[in-house]
Amino acid sequence: MEQQTKKVVVIGGGVTGLTTAYYLQQEIIEKKLPIEIKLVEATHRLGGKVQTLKKDGYVIEKGPDSCLSTKTEVSRLAENLGMKDALIRNRKGASYVIAGGELYPIPGGSIVGIPTQIAPFITTGLFSLTGKMRAAADFVLPRSQESEDQSLGKFFRRRMGDEVVDHLIEPLLTGIFAGDIDQLSLMSTFPQLYEIEQKHRSLIAGIKKGGHGANSNEEGNFLTFKGGLQSLIDEMEARLAPNTVYKSMKVTDIEKEDSNDYTVTFTNGEQMEADSVIVTTPHHVLQSMFPRYPFLAFLKDMPATSVATVAMGFSQNAIKKDIAGTEFLVSRNSDYSLTAGTWTHKKWPHTAPEGKALLRCYLGKSGDETIVDLSDDHLEQIVLEDLGKIMDIEGGPDFTIVSRYKNSMPQYTVGHGERIQGMYDQAEATLPGVFIAGSSYNGLSIPDCIGQGEKTVTKVLEYLKSY
Repeated sequence: MEQQTKKVVVIGGGVTGLTTAYYLQQEIIEKKLPIEIKLVEATHRLGGKVQTLKKDGYVIEKGPDSCLSTKTEVSRLAENLGMKDALIRNRKGASYVIAGGELYPIPGGSIVGIPTQIAPFITTGLFSLTGKMRAAADFVLPRSQESEDQSLGKFFRRRMGDEVVDHLIEPLLTGIFAGDIDQLSLMSTFPQLYEIEQKHRSLIAGIKKGGHGANSNEEGNFLTFKGGLQSLIDEMEARLAPNTVYKSMKVTDIEKEDSNDYTVTFTNGEQMEADSVIVTTPHHVLQSMFPRYPFLAFLKDMPATSVATVAMGFSQNAIKKDIAGTEFLVSRNSDYSLTAGTWTHKKWPHTAPEGKALLRCYLGKSGDETIVDLSDDHLEQIVLEDLGKIMDIEGGPDFTIVSRYKNSMPQYTVGHGERIQGMYDQAEATLPGVFIAGSSYNGLSIPDCIGQGEKTVTKVLEYLKSY
């Protein structure tokens, strides 16, 4: 007797949703499974924040620009797609932090701002003698007695002191999470650091013993693709079977039927039936699709910050005072609107034509989000003024590209992991066949989202097998 075809609807065409659909299709083909996939996306394109623009020989990332090479999900997916040869590493160069208005090289051997090499830390002018002595107390301080979650700020301030946190650790983490480290969850962002402290007592000693030091080779620790990150998105989309992807289709409601089937309703009134639904949308969108389920109500109050990137192209001749480095961060005690900047043409030489420079700057963080709503011209002026404080640029840019991402950076505040696990448990009990994944829940980075897609495929297949 022929098996009845099961229908799976994936909602959200960002990295998580697209990866889920791609890997699920592979399983269906390889194992000849009677499963049909539909991937629906509310906007006109797939990829979410990943978007590459090619202009006049430039390769410009409007969203994220790379992935950490130590996370293997991207390399594994690239190999699966036959794109491994297109992967490239960044060129290493000096990194700086602006503190008190001054530009300081980040001490060599810093891991998330934690010093692992003594000489660069002792000789840096970034910290006072008092600040250095306070950080050295990490060697003698006892382990934390906290067994529950705590904020990143509380954890780092206890181990390293306020000065190292304010001048280095906080700017680094703002660049990653665009959040307030005194609100962000340690266990949902860097649980491995808590484990290092519990095992070794000293963070510095534990990181050194664990071999977590910086890569000393010429190649850097980040990966991207020669054609930009969007080439990964485009290749996955091209591999999906015809009539799989539905764009500009916004879901308004997902209703569970008595038979554990689901009806997905769209703004245009159309509906899809599904045996299983995978939701990879941002958290506030997820909650709006299931208004009848109180256990999702907490998602309405889960914060998310807005950010913007400003990319500018220049002739290299226009830069009269250049900086021998690839990137800089900005501490909160500096009179800058930027949170960070990258000399992209140095970090990624393939991104700019010969004789040209590509600069990419970042704005927006917790407590300073209104800046994202300013006009393009105003943001260009702000960026040029800030850049002018550290380098001499003659004339205006050849072009400026502003990209805004409203409420795009979910904030994993203290207790996040426990709340999300509770949501998963409730969903399994009351919405069997619904699976939730994405950057709002278990990791913001591209590798994290790919990994969530891989795990979701396993869960869906197990469910449909027993369904």
